[in-house]
Amino acid sequence: MSHPVAIITGAASGIGLALAKSLIAKGWRVVMADLDSTRGREIADELGDQALFHPTDVTSYEQQGKLFKTAFDWGQNRLDFFAANAGIADTQFLYDSKEELDEDGMLKALSLRAIDVDLAAVIQGIWLFKHYARRNTAPGGKIVLTSSSAGLYPMETNPLYTAAKHAIVGIARALGPVFAKENIQVNAICPAFVPTALCPKDMLDRFPKEHITPMSTVINAYETFIGDSNLHGQTVELSLDQLYFRTQPEYPNESQRWLGEESASFWEEAYKDAVV
Repeated sequence: MSHPVAIITGAASGIGLALAKSLIAKGWRVVMADLDSTRGREIADELGDQALFHPTDVTSYEQQGKLFKTAFDWGQNRLDFFAANAGIADTQFLYDSKEELDEDGMLKALSLRAIDVDLAAVIQGIWLFKHYARRNTAPGGKIVLTSSSAGLYPMETNPLYTAAKHAIVGIARALGPVFAKENIQVNAICPAFVPTALCPKDMLDRFPKEHITPMSTVINAYETFIGDSNLHGQTVELSLDQLYFRTQPEYPNESQRWLGEESASFWEEAYKDAVV
């Protein structure tokens, strides 16, 4: 019997690397995607035949497309799990006073690379995984999206990161019930402060140890989603050694509840003849 196959983005360090090692120890085959080719290849070599490194800039649809095809082929027409984990902090800040003008005196556009990596690339990854999950011998699979505590609370130092991570929570909640019909699970994790490559240099030495969430909590969250096929569209907050399943806000009145829960057939009918 063939081994289950996973794709992990941002796999050369931090959460992605810890997850890769955990899955491989449990008998999975893992395709590790990352921008850091040198580090990625070194780690994959150390992990052995169950690991395959694939250099990938997730903001390139072409590169992500090749990643998913490679993984499906390497897995012998099998792809079970996708950890959309690659992420970066803001590369430019909305409140930045260093505003640059072009040669015509127009304000240059804000860098949206954080949105490209943390949100747009995740959406394209979901799009690709769905394609291959439908082609598994037993159609279906599991997706876990890496959001953040910043997907639940504002992170004033990184407003674009906050926006993207809030959106990831929304995508998981919106897609979960829909993809469940095809045996594809979509869920999201919202880690608190976990030491990763996202941390600014020397920050870890100064960060209060009592507020650090250990990697073991993150792995526990992944194991929970991988092990339970009944979880769809869920968001779990990871803080210290605990998992907290976070539900959407309560509806303020019956009208909003109808819009949120019972208007689906109305919108399906409305979009049926819509021009895309």
